[in-house]
Amino acid sequence: MSRQNQLIELLGIEIPIIMAPMFLVSNVNMVIEAMKSGIAGVIPSLNYLTGKELEKALEDLNDFKSSNENHGSYGINLIVQSTNKRMEEDLKICVEKRVPFYITSLGNPEKVLEGARSYGAKVFSDVTNIKHAQRVYDLGVDGFIAVGSGAGGHAGPHPNQLLVPALQKHFPDKPVIAAGGIASGKGILSMLALGAVGVSLGTLFIASNEAGVSDEYKKAIVDSEMKDIIMTSRLSGAPVSIINTPFYRQLKEQDEKTGPVSKDKLTKLKRLEEGISMLEKSIQPGNYNNLWVAGHTVELIDEVKPVKEIIHRLKEELINAINDIRKGGFSVD
Repeated sequence: MSRQNQLIELLGIEIPIIMAPMFLVSNVNMVIEAMKSGIAGVIPSLNYLTGKELEKALEDLNDFKSSNENHGSYGINLIVQSTNKRMEEDLKICVEKRVPFYITSLGNPEKVLEGARSYGAKVFSDVTNIKHAQRVYDLGVDGFIAVGSGAGGHAGPHPNQLLVPALQKHFPDKPVIAAGGIASGKGILSMLALGAVGVSLGTLFIASNEAGVSDEYKKAIVDSEMKDIIMTSRLSGAPVSIINTPFYRQLKEQDEKTGPVSKDKLTKLKRLEEGISMLEKSIQPGNYNNLWVAGHTVELIDEVKPVKEIIHRLKEELINAINDIRKGGFSVD
């Protein structure tokens, strides 16, 4: 892959792919395998219960990165919404350990930018629309993660076929990384053709050997189709893409009986804590109250594989897709 690609240059990776941060899924082993294969991997700081655990994970990642300088990179995802009471503590640890780059979600990244600038780290912000993109642009983020429809987790309402070029139109000086609905080399090439400098892929890596979730969750990723993915605000207050399991349908029926939930801050925080607790239990083996986050790309996932094999397949598919376009015979008079 050419070093002229902007994401490759920014992150010091070999191919413009980011293994997306996945709440309760991403772990050090997954990210090390990603780095071995020349891409970047990202872990949400909240995947660690304490600052000590986060600190240990960063030390392990730094040890690997320093001894494998020609491979990929890693980053940390910080929820910068006011509901994340650990944000400043986690950021301090990340700055002390000199995390190479950050992805911020659901709020104002100003404090993260301040910390990152102290040692030259990059900061990218999740955006789902032009209004939010303008806010983080004015603060000086290094680029956007365009979270389009079809993404797992906090998906946006707009398809990346429109969101990516719209961001480019309004902010031509900022790189755009496409996230949502991508699980193949052809999908990657389509985003690059639209002007994205790279892609962020998540759901595909839930179905990996290294993912720290139950076999039931991985099987659900393999067995589900795109029609099985729904959006709900039940878990965090913001729209989240999940698999439409029997347990979720049961929760929905209960909510319909009890009526609308109060929108006051305390009630919303309580609902968020309840949703996180249910998600944590869902990834454990043998749990039947299943709330599984996933994107529409479940449609394209047929088996559980090692991270290394998933990335190797993506590379091969991307190269083949580029070659197919070159020899496709399309011409303009």
